[in-house]
Order: sequence, then structure tokens, then C-alpha cells
Amino acid sequence: MGTPGSARARRLWRLVVAGLMAASMVTTMSARADPACKQLVATGNPEYPPFLWRDPANETRLIGANASLMQLLSKEIGVPIEVRYAGSWARVQEEARLGRVDLVAGAFFTTDRLDYMDYVYPPLRETSSVVWERQGATQKYQQWADLKGRAGVTVINNSFGEEFDRFARANLKIATVPSLEQALKMLQLGRVDYLIYEEDPANAYIAQLGIGGLVAASPPVSNERLYLTLSHKSSCNTPEMRAALAKALYKFGRQNVMKKLVDAGIQLWRTQ
Repeated sequence: MGTPGSARARRLWRLVVAGLMAASMVTTMSARADPACKQLVATGNPEYPPFLWRDPANETRLIGANASLMQLLSKEIGVPIEVRYAGSWARVQEEARLGRVDLVAGAFFTTDRLDYMDYVYPPLRETSSVVWERQGATQKYQQWADLKGRAGVTVINNSFGEEFDRFARANLKIATVPSLEQALKMLQLGRVDYLIYEEDPANAYIAQLGIGGLVAASPPVSNERLYLTLSHKSSCNTPEMRAALAKALYKFGRQNVMKKLVDAGIQLWRTQ
């Protein structure tokens, strides 16, 4: 059974989404998708609060800011969008590669991903990826070169932008693990010297797990744009669909929709 705070946060979440949907319906729909596409299946990183995480009430679904954005997008383009849990972040990318899902609701740009996904512009949001260290670490991070010779960790198939990814492949020793929780505990226990991950999702997990003594170093490793992507193998990947999605995202960007959804997502995650 949920707590009173959780119930309030869910009510707030529903009110925010309902209000944004109502505002969206006031104007004439400028984006129309290919009428041959009857439904889209979206998924994403399930360890990504406040953007995405598994719904405690139904773990086959994802909730969060990006999931709510898919609801608004569905209304705008006139095509139902189901936001489904598809496994780990590595698995999500494989599902997109195989065409088993249509949309990935939140991915950084890499040239490798262009082999199996189209990026929809404009981006959803800009996020910061940072180096997490133990408080009082003798070696302090200030620039990429400071990570050389130290043991790092991140989550499998994560990207932090083309430039840093190239630097890391050539110069750094970074292990990969299936989950952010595992990576945070490895850092806490001193099994690695640093973790690279996005600031907001890592902060959310640190608070949930009650982990102390970890700090985000400055400056960020990268500031990257987060995109909606469409699988090459999706039967709905047509010029009409790509145009409809892009027009809707442009409209939402002008209305500052994503900020409102992220703020509501943060409140909901904290109560859970």
C-alpha cells in the first residue's frame, strides 16, 4: 500500500500530465503521423529517474517524465504509444536494433547508434554526466586526464558523448556493470575509484539507497542532449512519422513541457 505522500505525488503527476494534455488540445494539431501506423511501442532505460523507471504498481510499464511525454506525444500525433519495460539499458538498445520496439524515449547521440536508429530533432533535454568519487578521495578530478591510471565503472552500453567516449576508449580503464545500483555500491565499497553517470539519475538512486560519502566532481565530463529515437526496423518509421514527431517535440519545447514533467517526476520518485 502506498504512503499518503506517494498518493499526493501521484495525484500531482496526473494533474500535471492532464493539464499539459488539455493545453495541447486547445490548439489545432500541427503534427499528423502516417495514418498507416496504428500503434507505437516505446521503451527506455529503466534505471533513469526522474526520466524513466519501472512502475511499482505494474512492473511491465515505465513511468517518469519521458513516459509522460510519450502520452502527450501520442495525443499530438494521433497514434497510441505504449511505454513498455523491455529490460536493462543494454537490452533496450538491442530491442531497438532488432525492431521489437519502435521508440527509445531518451538516448544520447553516438554514430554507432545511427546504424539502427534515427534521431528525432529537436532533443528532449540537455543533461550533465559527472564523475562520482568518494568524499575525501586523495586524487581529485578536475579534467579528463586526471582519470588516467584509475579504476572506473559505469553501466553497460552507456555513452557520454562522442568526444569523451573516444578519449575513454584510448586512455581509461572503465569497467561496465548491468545496473547503476551495482556501480554505486562498488564505488562506496572502494572496489573502483570513480563512477561516471548522469547527475540527476545518480542523485536519485543515492537518495533511495541511502548511500553516503559520494560526491559529484566538477566540471561535468560532458553536457549531452537527450533524444527520442526511432528504430530503422520499425514499420512506422516513415517520413510522415518522423516529421510528425519532430513538429510535436518542437511545439513542446516552446511550451517548456519537459521541465514541468521532470519537476513532477522528481516529486513522484522521492515519495517512492
